[in-house]
Amino acid sequence: NEFSKYISVILPVYNEVENIVPLYQELMDVLQKTNQSFEILFVDDGSSDNSLSIIKNIQQTNSCIRVVEFRKQFGQTAALAAGFDLAKGEIIVTLDADGQNDPADIPKMLDELEKGFDLVCGWRYRRKDNWLLRVLPSKLANALISMLTDIKLHDYGCTLKVMRAEVAKRLDLYGEQHRLIPALISWYGVTITEIKVNHRKRVSGKSKYGMDNNIKASIDRLTGNISLSHIKDVVEKI
Repeated sequence: NEFSKYISVILPVYNEVENIVPLYQELMDVLQKTNQSFEILFVDDGSSDNSLSIIKNIQQTNSCIRVVEFRKQFGQTAALAAGFDLAKGEIIVTLDADGQNDPADIPKMLDELEKGFDLVCGWRYRRKDNWLLRVLPSKLANALISMLTDIKLHDYGCTLKVMRAEVAKRLDLYGEQHRLIPALISWYGVTITEIKVNHRKRVSGKSKYGMDNNIKASIDRLTGNISLSHIKDVVEKI
């Protein structure tokens, strides 16, 4: 089977103390059912709550868990870039740590990748967020990014993505460029698809990574000032 491959799941975490354990349990259940080898790579983005301690406790009970610690908050782009650099798997899965992305969607995205795509993007077609504060700005940003690039997607802001590691590791992300991953990857001539995924209401905590500042971020993506070389200087591997 071509897809008996090692999977790396990358989870950027910033102050998600109440969501980490439930999401971890869901992920373990889903990943074990794939019958493939995997790792879960938590990237703690300088959390000021007890998130890092919880992650370290989980790591002590499970050899599949790896932890990266930032000494201060550098943002989701930096967290994903560090995850891409350190991931051991041939397939990379990214999702948010707030529990709104549904791990149950991962198998069907892996199946889509098996059809020959290099990147499978999630489309939160029924978003469970405030329409005025979250959904509308997201729609405007998606339209703007699609207008400025050759890749037309419904949902650039969905962190839930599955991609081939050789593609992800080519990326040198800056600033807020994690939202532009499909466009950046397309420059390498790879194939991209988008599928509908489940989106859930946030149960605990409040949003930190999102598209509330999408319009500014969309314009600013190509001029960010955090590169992977900078990330390596501030990261601690645990």
